[in-house]
Amino acid sequence: MEGVWQKELKIIPDERGKLMEFLRSDDDIFRKFGQVYITTVFPGVVKGWHAHQEQRDYLGCVWGMIKLVLYDGRDNSPTQGKFREYFIGEQNPLLLSIPPGVWHGFKGIGTKEAIIINCPTLPYDYLEPDELRIAPHGGKIKYDWDRQDG
Repeated sequence: MEGVWQKELKIIPDERGKLMEFLRSDDDIFRKFGQVYITTVFPGVVKGWHAHQEQRDYLGCVWGMIKLVLYDGRDNSPTQGKFREYFIGEQNPLLLSIPPGVWHGFKGIGTKEAIIINCPTLPYDYLEPDELRIAPHGGKIKYDWDRQDG
């Protein structure tokens, strides 16, 4: 999707445990730091849709698994109106850089609560948040969050 960047995350194990670098200021995808926060989602629960007008999100799942879905709602984008799905977490460590104007949401998949880290480029403004929201089911964005068996 236009303007979305990804970084494969490398797990470095040793006899003490594991280390995984998430985001570095010298990464090609890094632009700016605002804050870091952690959110969780239970299996089968959907959090979304939301988008930003100014900030870029650097989002990854470090425990469990999620289906992260992007929808390009930007005017004049070559990928306008398109969806992109990513399955990220312990089985597929990946960091996504999501630009302003791209709607995103995620669903917990698997059998345990998933832990997501986000490093947006702006700190959260409690008085005037840079956040747009749409209901995940039955709203303007027509996406079926159900599992696709086959």
